[in-house]
Amino acid sequence: MFKKVNAWLHLWLGISSGIIVVIVSITGCIYVFENEIRGLYEPWRFVKVQNKTFVKPSELLAAASPFLKDQKPTSIIYNPKGESSEVASYNRKEGSFINIYVNPYTANVLKVKSGSRRNSEFDFFRFILNGHRALWLPYPIGRPIVGVGVLIFVFLLISGLILWWPKKLNKSNINKSFKINWGAKFKRVNYDFHNVLGFYSMIFLLFISLTGLVWSFEWFSKSLYWVTTGGNTLVERNRLKSDTTNLSDFQTSNIDKVWFSLSKKPNEGMYITVPKKPADVLGATLYLRSGTYYKTDVYSFDQKTLKPLKSSGPFAGKYDQASIGDKLRRMNYDIHIGAILGIPGKIIAFLVSLISASLPITGFVIWWGKNKKSKRKTKNHKDERLKAISEEQLNIKHTPPIKRRNVAITQLNINKQ
Repeated sequence: MFKKVNAWLHLWLGISSGIIVVIVSITGCIYVFENEIRGLYEPWRFVKVQNKTFVKPSELLAAASPFLKDQKPTSIIYNPKGESSEVASYNRKEGSFINIYVNPYTANVLKVKSGSRRNSEFDFFRFILNGHRALWLPYPIGRPIVGVGVLIFVFLLISGLILWWPKKLNKSNINKSFKINWGAKFKRVNYDFHNVLGFYSMIFLLFISLTGLVWSFEWFSKSLYWVTTGGNTLVERNRLKSDTTNLSDFQTSNIDKVWFSLSKKPNEGMYITVPKKPADVLGATLYLRSGTYYKTDVYSFDQKTLKPLKSSGPFAGKYDQASIGDKLRRMNYDIHIGAILGIPGKIIAFLVSLISASLPITGFVIWWGKNKKSKRKTKNHKDERLKAISEEQLNIKHTPPIKRRNVAITQLNINKQ
């Protein structure tokens, strides 16, 4: 009974969530290599490495200032050597942004990109990300739908493992469960694709799905944090404030001082938040591993006095001083896209996402084939019974009246079916 219920749920939940899984998987496997693909058609992201230090943040701001229009800068990004730096301005209320790419050695502006929610040039990866997160629907509608679809997919992975599990580990079952029979007919190859590839990719897809659910449901995010930290409650990052009693104005040179001090530490890039209001803090994030976001040291300073301020939450402070649970939370995005294992990890994430997209399709083909086979068997059985009745009718004159009546009733019932 358990296996029957499990198989029934696997079938109908798989059919109901199939389109969601296909879209999320295809867009996900494309987005994995966003940075690598962008580098092919956005040459302004790269600069020739020179044997000298980067220019100061104040010089980057001075170079970007004519392109900021009426907006204030919100961040400065120093990327690893060989890549351009960025000065960005983002207005959350209006949904507008300006990204200015600057040569970190010469402060020459390489590219200016700007836009808003209503008016922005088409960005392929933004389009892919919107499909991945919300199926191209408004986020308040699309994100819960994606979240439910992924939650169902996690159940399908577990129920699929139960269906896959061989009764006996003999040679025949091992071949069926672990190998694809390429020489068989289409139906068998399709079944092996669903069964065998689903098994091999299951553990990776489970990690990708669970890390994705962290952004879909707050209750899941808090529950996962509680489990991974041994019972700690997830604390949101507290909003720090600078001392507003200090009447002195914010000096851009303070950003230079923070940058100069932190750039002496080993790093693969630095993200600096520029204060916009008197109470805003001056923040800086050191990236300790190129191509990832989890291994970071996060600092906060009073924008005027440069007094260090202590923040809270899993993303606050130095990476080496974070607990295991906090480190896992920092790794969430890099695990999700496979970057935690570098390029090999991204390749794995890409391949298993393709397999994930194929599972609803191969599963539907299996169900459709069984359904047609079942109807064909019913029809053949009905034809055989009618043939038997017809043969008996040939000898109807030689049968008793009661038997004639029974034959007629049986034929009537078959025709109704």
